Parts: sequence; C-alpha cells; structure tokens
Amino acid sequence: MYIYNVTINVEEQVHQEWLLWMQEEHIPEMLATGKFSNAKIVKVLVEEEMGGITYSVQYFTEDKATLQKYYTEDAERLRNKATQRFPNKFVAFRTELQIVSEH
Repeated sequence: MYIYNVTINVEEQVHQEWLLWMQEEHIPEMLATGKFSNAKIVKVLVEEEMGGITYSVQYFTEDKATLQKYYTEDAERLRNKATQRFPNKFVAFRTELQIVSEH
C-alpha cells in the first residue's frame, strides 16, 4: 500500500473556502480517478514561520504502478484546477510513502 501525501500551506484568508473545496470537490475528483481507495485530511499542528494553515492530505493507493498512472493521466489536470481556483494562495509539496506495517 502506498500513500500519496500532499502537504499544503494555505493562506488564512482563503482557508475555509479552500477546505470546503477540498472536501466537496477536489478529493471526490481524486477518488473518481479510480486510482485511490480513500483519502484523509489531517491538520498539521505546528505553526509555520511563514504563517498560513498547513494540512497533510493523504491519498491511499494499492501500488506504485497505480500511482504512476495517476501522474501520467490525471495529475496535471487536477493540480491546474487548484492553482486556477486559488492562485498564489497556497504552497504544496508532495511525497510518496510506502506502508511497511500496520498494528
């Protein structure tokens, strides 16, 4: 199992609108690609020097090949929607995580 993790710092002025958009539009679109089984939004509780509010959005997928298909087929389109909706209002960085064990 893999986790596609997107850590996002969003400006406070658009925070509520962004969070609602994530929950009602973006995450459902990500899941609709068929490449992720579920998603979680978690709030990062450490305050950033740059301000804003930080979240980790985690998308769960079966394997690396499925994640690669997301990059090839869907990533650019879905990322562009976010930057068009909230231009210069957030910064994001992405990491891939592999679940080693669960207890």
